[in-house]
Amino acid sequence: MPELPEVETMRRGLLPTIGGTITAILEPIIPYRPIKIEPSIQQFRERAIGAQVEAVDRIAKRVLVRLSTQDSIVMQPKMAGIAMLSDPPSEQHTRVIFELSGARVARFLYWDRRGLGTVCLWNPEEVELHLGPSQLGPDASIVDFETFVERFRDVDREVKVALLDQKRICGIGNLYAAEILHAAKVHPTSRCRSISKSVWKRIHSETLRILKEAIEKEGSTLSDGTYRNAINGEGSYQNQHKVYDRLDESCRTCGRGVIVRIVQAQRSTFFCPQCQRRKASGK
Repeated sequence: MPELPEVETMRRGLLPTIGGTITAILEPIIPYRPIKIEPSIQQFRERAIGAQVEAVDRIAKRVLVRLSTQDSIVMQPKMAGIAMLSDPPSEQHTRVIFELSGARVARFLYWDRRGLGTVCLWNPEEVELHLGPSQLGPDASIVDFETFVERFRDVDREVKVALLDQKRICGIGNLYAAEILHAAKVHPTSRCRSISKSVWKRIHSETLRILKEAIEKEGSTLSDGTYRNAINGEGSYQNQHKVYDRLDESCRTCGRGVIVRIVQAQRSTFFCPQCQRRKASGK
């Protein structure tokens, strides 16, 4: 589930690691499917132990711990992973531990209940290959309007599905796409090329606003409780959700509609038929 706000919260949570030197890399033995660690843990140790953490960045939905060797530890949470400092939700799902000296904290770790995420050590060329502009669009939290609309205006796809395309714009996932379109009063099945420039301005404005607010509230912790911040605390943006996972509830915006669910590209979409009429996406 982690999307841009949750991963940005992870990045900020790992900032106390800056200045620390990696002294050990541990791979706990656990009775669950292993995650992808690249290169092998032995090669990982040979390249990373002794390196200093110089920065912690985010690209799309990944956290990058930048090292003095120019390598980056790239953690991709996918469905249920967390880059953390301490107190993981369950010890048995801790996948990799990086021990530190000389930092404000003694370690950071990657935790993953479902085992779908990845931890990679990439050099600058590999980061560019996998996370550069040939693979990912601009960051959704800072993209300017002209770039934003250029990415979507002439696309013959449903707008909700298009917003999930990381090559067009990166960081938006299923949850925030639903909330953005609701706030912009756009029906999720509207075709991108049928949406007017004025409505695209609304979608862009709500994208920046919602992502900013969600980051300030440290993301959304859903009913399964999987997502946590770097010290095992909950996010609070879930309290602001208007449509996501609110099937059959009264709309919090208009008070007249009832939230419905449809499936788009094998993903659930929640919206209010009263607030998000198809005609709202026209001129």
